[in-house]
Order: sequence, then C-alpha cells, then structure tokens
Amino acid sequence: MKKLKTILILTFFVLFCQSAIAQTAQELLGKWQLVKWVKNGKEKDIRSYFKTDQVYQIFKDDRTFESVNGSEVHNGKWHFSNDNTELTLTTTIIPIKFRIDYFDSEKRIMTYKDLGTFTYIKIKEPEKIE
Repeated sequence: MKKLKTILILTFFVLFCQSAIAQTAQELLGKWQLVKWVKNGKEKDIRSYFKTDQVYQIFKDDRTFESVNGSEVHNGKWHFSNDNTELTLTTTIIPIKFRIDYFDSEKRIMTYKDLGTFTYIKIKEPEKIE
C-alpha cells in the first residue's frame, strides 16, 4: 500500500510538472509591452532609448516572434529551456539567453547579464467579432 501511494504521488508530480511546462509556453503567446528596464541598478528611460514607449514582443505558437519598437519590426525565433528558466531569443544569427526571474500569464521579468532586467506586461487584445 505504501509503495502504491508513493507511485501515485510521483505520477501526479510528473504530470503536474509536464503541464506546468506546457502552460508556460502557452502563457508566453501574445503581445507583451516593455514597461521597465533596469541596468546596473538604475532604471533606464525606455522612451529616450527607443524613441518611443511602444516597445513590444509578440510571441506566436510556431515559435516565432516579432520585436516591435514603434514602427520598426524585427522577426526572430524563441524557445524555452527544458526547465523553463531561460528564454532564448534569436533575431540574427546570435541567440540571446535571458534568465526568467518571474513569469505568469500577465507579467514577465527577465535578465540578460549585459543588457539588464526587463519587465513586460501582457497586452490583452480585444476579441475579434466575425
């Protein structure tokens, strides 16, 4: 009986972990706006640096994404590490691996050593009426 209970608990744990991984990738899909950028302990002025406050990342389910800075758009690819602790973005030939500091369905905070820490919020798109 004790062995069966242990097997059931382990099975539940494995299934839970697998669903958490799938859900994380699913939660990433959509449009995210950059709302805060901290580098070397100092908050950077997004509008001043990008010449706009309309800085977005749009993630698609085919593992592609768009990086949008005002009217400038760059296309790339994305993927999570197996344990969902890193998000790799590739817009040129060099992939950049961001450490995921916090992530849920509405907010994402990630860090890259040379660039700093970025906070994004998910933009709720209005539903299309057909």
